[in-house]
Amino acid sequence: MRKEHVAAAVPARPYELERLRDPATAAAYLSIAAKDEDPAAFLQALRNVTEAMGGISKIAKRTGLNRQQLYRTLSSEGNPELRSLTKILDASGVRLQFVARGSRRGTARAARTAARRAA
Repeated sequence: MRKEHVAAAVPARPYELERLRDPATAAAYLSIAAKDEDPAAFLQALRNVTEAMGGISKIAKRTGLNRQQLYRTLSSEGNPELRSLTKILDASGVRLQFVARGSRRGTARAARTAARRAA
């Protein structure tokens, strides 16, 4: 009897990119990465979302940003400007949002309500 070669594990990357195509999942992923003390974690997450949404070329076309500039911005040494960041997020179906951090439970709810009204 011949043994078949079976992969030790299923590659996670294709599954990860498929999940990140959903803007809600991408937003949650970026929010968690933004809480990390190391800014490189957020940049890596942003690169992953960009790749999931079609890659640098597609995002560059959607945003009107220069492709080479986008590569530099999303590199491990990158430091995206707020304008570039919002364009990349917008092209990915995600928006940047600020929420007040309060000790009372109602504060977060009030911030979400205010954000919805502003949108």
